[in-house]
Amino acid sequence: MAIERLFKDEATEEKGGRARMASFIGAMAISDLVKTTLGPKGMDKILQSTGRGRSVTVTNDGATILKSLHIDNPAAKVLVDISKVQDDEVGDGTTSVVVLAGELLREAEKLIMTNIHPMTIIAGYRMAAECARNALLQRTMDNKEDSDKFRSDLMNIARTTLSSKILSQDKEHFAKLAVDAVLRLKGSTNLESIQIIKKAGGSLTDSFLDEGFILDKKIGLGQPKRVENAKILVANTAMDTDKVKIYGARVRVDSMTKVAQIETAEKDKMREKVQKIIGHGINCFVNRQLIYNFPEELFAEAGILAIEHADFDGIERLALVTGGEIASTFDNPESVKLGHCKLIEEIMIGEDKLIHFSGVEMGQACTIVLRGASFHVLDEAERSLHDALCVLSQTVNDTRVLFGGGWPEMVMAKEVDELARKTPGKKSHAIEAFSRALIAIPTTIADNAGLDSAELISQLRAEHHKEGTCAGIDVITGAVGDMQKLGISEAFKVKNAVLLSATEAAEMILRVDEIITCAPRRREDRM
Repeated sequence: MAIERLFKDEATEEKGGRARMASFIGAMAISDLVKTTLGPKGMDKILQSTGRGRSVTVTNDGATILKSLHIDNPAAKVLVDISKVQDDEVGDGTTSVVVLAGELLREAEKLIMTNIHPMTIIAGYRMAAECARNALLQRTMDNKEDSDKFRSDLMNIARTTLSSKILSQDKEHFAKLAVDAVLRLKGSTNLESIQIIKKAGGSLTDSFLDEGFILDKKIGLGQPKRVENAKILVANTAMDTDKVKIYGARVRVDSMTKVAQIETAEKDKMREKVQKIIGHGINCFVNRQLIYNFPEELFAEAGILAIEHADFDGIERLALVTGGEIASTFDNPESVKLGHCKLIEEIMIGEDKLIHFSGVEMGQACTIVLRGASFHVLDEAERSLHDALCVLSQTVNDTRVLFGGGWPEMVMAKEVDELARKTPGKKSHAIEAFSRALIAIPTTIADNAGLDSAELISQLRAEHHKEGTCAGIDVITGAVGDMQKLGISEAFKVKNAVLLSATEAAEMILRVDEIITCAPRRREDRM
């Protein structure tokens, strides 16, 4: 018994086969969970939190689903992580990456049952992944020279990305929004300058792209509702000192007149600060903090539009868009960069009044206003649009494009299969398994659409043995279709990231042969 007592009480360990089984089962369960959201006919999941307010999320985005799960199984956590990374890195393909990793492990499990060592499997997977990547590299298309063609590529990618999301009904409309927004960025992948404002009401087709910048605030009272050729000072400073602000300060006075004097001094201080701000020669002042009635009055007298309490994102974006800087001190006006825009006015969207800045300095920024029936729809629409924007902004940089609809997986599977036939030794089993795992993605797309996947995949495989085919699964007609005619394309970067992340994650889980769980911390009884 002495040997058993290596760990503290209640710490558990799983060894060898059992540990590996636990990892495999966890990882496969996770991949089966998100499997049904893959592809144009994928279903959505409702996530209900147990916290306050029981918030409900309806989503199709793999990363969002997995982020919200609390998981105990260590291997499943690895899969959740890769989908998070995929979301941060390229924005789309979050479901595919989990499904592929899960399939790789499912195949590996069968191989381990036949007594093939995990390291052999890993070596085979490595070779297969390399081969698959090269197969894709040879088949990419690149249209960055021809801007019209490139634009239609981007439109296709946007449509393909959106077709598996809630926006699939209006994907033309949203694909155009997304492409316009991304092309304005002129190659930067910084999505900060695309602002998405969600306003419930109307329908999804009422969403529009606005060239300018929209701030979700009302204009203060008694101030000009419309400012032309605006000079904007964006600031983060306290404009609410007409009270003594030092906490715990006690001022003893012997008559009411003295109190009045203190108040007057405060007011003068404030007035001086406002004079300084007006001295910049501005006609619009945006502040992150509150502006009290007194300084607001002074601004209104000077004919300056003062906006208070703008949220921080709004302010940073506004400064970025108008070409100004956020200022905190106003002593030397010449060193502060002011923002400029042609026109500031109040617009109505639905029930709400917003402030619209048009004719801004940077042509890069724009605002997408989403309308929709309910908040859940809006949240999901925002996530979908965000995916599309991420993918497009990555594609603008790395302009290589592939066909979609299970085409890339079939191309890779075919190459990997050929490699397996050439490779001697046990590794060839692993390489073959890799190609089976790749085929699982088009299989899942077909299954989710309620098609006969076995029939379709065998037809696809036959098609792919011809040279230069563009065959993929056309979910709408439920047959094998020509991806080039249908205009279904995907970004090379997304596929590449899916392939590499999934292989690495599977490899990591395969290397495990022991799981040690710490003893839970006890709470002492404080009696």
